[in-house]
Amino acid sequence: MQTRASCAVVGNGGILANSQCGKMIDSAEFVIRCNLPPVSDGYEKHVGSKTNLVTVNPSILLDKYGSLMKRRRPFVEKLSNYGDSMMLLPAFSYGMNTPVSLRAFYTTEDFKSPIRPLFLNPQYLESLGDFWKSQGVKALRLSSGIMMTSLALEICDNVHLYGFWPFSIHPHSFQDLSNHYYDNKPAKKNVHSMPTEFNLLLKLHTQGVLQLHLGDCFLAGGGVASEV
Repeated sequence: MQTRASCAVVGNGGILANSQCGKMIDSAEFVIRCNLPPVSDGYEKHVGSKTNLVTVNPSILLDKYGSLMKRRRPFVEKLSNYGDSMMLLPAFSYGMNTPVSLRAFYTTEDFKSPIRPLFLNPQYLESLGDFWKSQGVKALRLSSGIMMTSLALEICDNVHLYGFWPFSIHPHSFQDLSNHYYDNKPAKKNVHSMPTEFNLLLKLHTQGVLQLHLGDCFLAGGGVASEV
């Protein structure tokens, strides 16, 4: 994958709701989104719609699309929101992920979807897990967000993060936040270590390695976003 000048990694945190960050996110050369988030029906104003790569957690295929064992058209219709982007699947990270990930691949072929499926190298995932564990992340699994941030740091000169705020209170307005910008479904307990991951990303922000955006985006006069 060629190097990109600027990349936006878009998390799904409730901090993005009403943020007006859509245009700023879409201005990045390469936009990465996690786990098939909504990018239409009014959300695009706040999260944008441009997508170059989108991840799919196999648990989504199980919970929302019946493991793609029956009707597959709803899944294909969902993918249509992401154009001809790359679709990244951890097909070989766990044995249980392989069959449903392969069905997702075959579904895109059968329906002639323009989406481009890719499988994550399990050795890459293992090395990534070992690295972040050495930095203090003790969770069962890394979140998609920190995995995609890691990928972006490898392929992008400038990395901007949006929607990465794992807390229930807004850092500036102190208003209550939903868990995601599109729903308030709680995260599964003891799977990820979101606060620990966030603290490490904040450290990278203070070191100038990446840029965290934790406020509303103001587009007048060329557009700048409020940062940490």
